[in-house]
Amino acid sequence: MPRGSTRREFPEAPRVSSRRMPDNDVSQLHLADLHERAEEQGIEGYRRMRREELIAALEPDDIPAEGAVITSDQEPAVEVDAEGPRDRDDEPTVEVSGILELTRQRFGFLRISGLHPDPEDVYISASQVRRCELRPGDEVAGPAREPRRDERHRALVHVDQVNGAEPLAEARPRFDALPPTPPVQRLPLDGDSQDVLLRAVDLLAPVALGQRVLVRAAPQSGRTSLLRGIARAASEARLHVLVLLIDESSDDAAEWRGEMPDTEFGIATGETAPRDQVHVAELTLARAHRLAESGEDVMVLCDSLSRLALAAGNAEEVKRLFGSGRNLAGGGSLTVVGTVLADAPDEGEADRAVFTTESALITLDPKLAAEDVHPAIVARECWISNEDQLRDSDELDAVRRLRARLAELEPPDAARFLRERIQDSTTNAELLERLD
Repeated sequence: MPRGSTRREFPEAPRVSSRRMPDNDVSQLHLADLHERAEEQGIEGYRRMRREELIAALEPDDIPAEGAVITSDQEPAVEVDAEGPRDRDDEPTVEVSGILELTRQRFGFLRISGLHPDPEDVYISASQVRRCELRPGDEVAGPAREPRRDERHRALVHVDQVNGAEPLAEARPRFDALPPTPPVQRLPLDGDSQDVLLRAVDLLAPVALGQRVLVRAAPQSGRTSLLRGIARAASEARLHVLVLLIDESSDDAAEWRGEMPDTEFGIATGETAPRDQVHVAELTLARAHRLAESGEDVMVLCDSLSRLALAAGNAEEVKRLFGSGRNLAGGGSLTVVGTVLADAPDEGEADRAVFTTESALITLDPKLAAEDVHPAIVARECWISNEDQLRDSDELDAVRRLRARLAELEPPDAARFLRERIQDSTTNAELLERLD
């Protein structure tokens, strides 16, 4: 299979050979695994439960026992023991680093070339995951050996680093346990005086760290240019940028990579099965959580939420991803910028699912773009919450006057008025100061 394929490398529920029966006793699980199981099953107040109470509340779940041989039509046998994949002293190894994706059976794969499956991915055993208390989205590094007979993937010998440091002995903060705080830091979007669209967005719906930014758009309305402009601005501001492309064409995905070579991508192209598109989205979100809970400022750009809803068969994944945008007390921030597409096959399900949960709205109009009216932005349908904490009083008053002026005009005339003012100034601050 060619490098870069997004076909899933393992099944949802691998079979376990009869050489040794799997151990279904949850009492043998680490406390972190018990907490994760409880979270998945929706057990309320699980963090306040004693270990014995947790064990009693949990349903048994199949986990390959130590020493079991995991087999399936897609994933050949891999022997594991308490120290991970059995290693032979004479076997050569190579240092690898990748993003961890876990299976339901708690073994996983290090995604080597991005946030999507690749033939070069590395198997990691459930015992290594449990011993190092690894989470989906962690960046894991260590030596890997070559596949043995009947094995498809290389296997990690041991874990040397997690997220760039030695595995921590103490408990790590968890994204969902960190309290959110209002966004207070804006992302500079008017650095390029010639980028009319970005400067228009900065005037009408400025992006702040920790926001949930919804972009209502359609094909040929300028959404890709907008997303790339925001991604470049975020990279220049030293945010960790993750770009999630769902059901995108291979050509468009390649163009994204060429435009943003240093960006981390989760790519599920149009030929990827819907279930696997959802898996890529899940890993991208998990990666963002790990970075934000460690104190980094992170941005996820998803194109599109509509296609994700269609792949998932419902809007739950959309709500989970988009709703994760927040500024964290005691941590970093996660800014989510997601597009919903007019006339998408999801019939507006994604848009309805996130309606009222966005903290900023940007509306692009393909009719304006078709008439060569730029920026193709509908000024009266753009807004932002918490604006008084993002602008000083003078700037806020000037922006309100600008919005009032634009609201009096039809969308094409408003767009032309905005373009003229932007082209006659070098910064948005200058534009607002000169506004009569």
